[in-house]
Amino acid sequence: MKRILGLDLGSSSIGWALVNEAESKNERSSIVKLGVRVNPLTVDESINFEKGKSITTNADRTLKRSMRRNLHRYKLRREALIEVLKECKFITEDTILSENGNRTTFETYRLRVKALTEEISLEEFARVLIMINKKRGYKSSRKAGGAEEDTLIDGMDIARKLYDANLTPGELCLQLLSAGKKVLPDFYRSDLQNELDRIWEKQKEYYPGILTAALKEELRGKKRDAVWAICANAFVWKETYTEWNNEESKNEQIEKEHKLEGIYSKRKRDEAKKENLQWRVSGLKEKLSLEQLVIILQEINTQINNSSGYLGTISDRSKELYFNKQTVGQYLMDILDNNPNASLRNIVFYRQDYLDEFNVLWEKQAEFHKELTGELKKEIRDIIIFYQRRLKSQKGLISFCEFESRQIEVKIDGKRKIRTVGNRVIPRSSPLFQEFKIWQILNNIEVTAVGNKNKQRMQNGSNEPDDSCFQWFKDTNLKANHNDLKDAILTSKVVSNGSKILI
Repeated sequence: MKRILGLDLGSSSIGWALVNEAESKNERSSIVKLGVRVNPLTVDESINFEKGKSITTNADRTLKRSMRRNLHRYKLRREALIEVLKECKFITEDTILSENGNRTTFETYRLRVKALTEEISLEEFARVLIMINKKRGYKSSRKAGGAEEDTLIDGMDIARKLYDANLTPGELCLQLLSAGKKVLPDFYRSDLQNELDRIWEKQKEYYPGILTAALKEELRGKKRDAVWAICANAFVWKETYTEWNNEESKNEQIEKEHKLEGIYSKRKRDEAKKENLQWRVSGLKEKLSLEQLVIILQEINTQINNSSGYLGTISDRSKELYFNKQTVGQYLMDILDNNPNASLRNIVFYRQDYLDEFNVLWEKQAEFHKELTGELKKEIRDIIIFYQRRLKSQKGLISFCEFESRQIEVKIDGKRKIRTVGNRVIPRSSPLFQEFKIWQILNNIEVTAVGNKNKQRMQNGSNEPDDSCFQWFKDTNLKANHNDLKDAILTSKVVSNGSKILI
C-alpha cells in the first residue's frame, strides 16, 4: 500500500489530499483525508500578490483610518472657529458661509484676493478664514539639522541666493568647496532642472546632431546607470585624423568612429567631486567632451531623483509664490481665471505659505476693523487654525532588559496589578547598538580559502580578529597583503558570502 500526499498550489489557495493507493488486487485504494486552505484576498490584493508587490493587506486600512482622523480633526477646528466668530459677533446663526445664489461661483476666492488690498466686511472675512482653515497646507515633522525648534527642511534661502546672485547649483557648490565647506546644501528640483537645461542648450551648439530633443526626453528621470547606457548608444561621433602613408609617401585623411569609454583616474573622492563641479560650471560657457558631459548628466539627474517628487513639487510652488510675490489665494485665483473648470484638488502648498497669507490678510483688515485685535489673532491663528500637536513619545515601546528588570505588585484604582520596572534595553537607533552589532557580525565571520578546507575564525570575545587568522593567510601564500586584508575585514570592505568570506 502506497501513501501519497497530493498538493494543489494556487495563487490564493492550497488544496491537499492524503490517499492510500493499492499495489495489489487484495488492497483497496482510499482517501485518508483531504482539505483546502484559502487565502481570502480582494481583487486588488490578489493582483499585488501575483505581481510580487510588497504591500501589506493592512496598508489600505491604515490609509483610510488616517483620512478619517484628518477629517475628524478638520471638523473640530471648523466648529471651534465658528464658535469663536460667533462670540466675537462676526457672524450669527443665520449667516451663510458659502456661495449662495446666481453668479457666486468662486466668490470666496475673489474675496480672499480682494482682502489683501481692500476692505471687506467682517462677515466676508469670516468666510475667508473658514476657507483657509479647510486647507491649511503641508507641514513636515522633520527638523533642520537636528534642531529642537519647528524649523522645517526648506531650501528657500538657497533658492533666494541662487536667484539674487544669478548662480546655478553647480556654481554655488563649487564656491562652497573652494571656501573650505564640506557640507553642500539641497536644492529645489526646478533649480537643478534649470541648470541641466542651460548646460544642454549650450552643448547643443557644439553637438547639434547628437543632443536632440528626443534624447533629452529619454534621459529625463533616469538613474545613473540608465543615463550611461542611453548615452553609450547615442554618443557616437567621428573624428578626422591625418596619418602618413608609407606606401604612397603622403599624408592621408582618415575618419575614425568613437564611442564612450569612460573616464578612469585615481582621483580622491573630494578631488573628483570638485572636478565634476568645475565641468558643470564650464559646461555653461564652453565646449565639453562627451565623456565629461555624460558624467554631468549622471550627477544632476541623480540629484533630481534623490529629491522627493511630492515635496519637490510643493517646494517649487512655494518658490514660485516668493518670486512672483503672490499669496496662495492669488495663485489659485489666477488658475481659475485662466480655466474655470480647473481642479484645485492636488495643488498643495507648505503650511508656512498659508500662515504668511493669514498674517497679511489679518494686518490689512485690522486697518479697517478695530475688532481684529492681537489677542484674537493669536487665538485664531495659533490655537485653532494652525495648531499642530507634537508627536507622541514612543519610549514606552522599548523593552525592559531581562537581566535588569523585575515585576512588582501595585494598586491602581483599588485593584492589584503586576508591573515591570527596571532598566530598558538600548534602542536600535543608538550608535552604541550599531557598533555592538558590527563587532558581533565581524566576530562571527569564518574566512575560507577556495579549495582549502581549513577555516579560520575571529577570536571570540575580542574587539578585533585574531592575529593567528592573518598569520594563516601569510602561511598559505595568498595574494592578499596581510595588513590590507586586516584593514579590509575591520572596515567591512571584504565582500562576504553570508557569514563566510571567500578569497
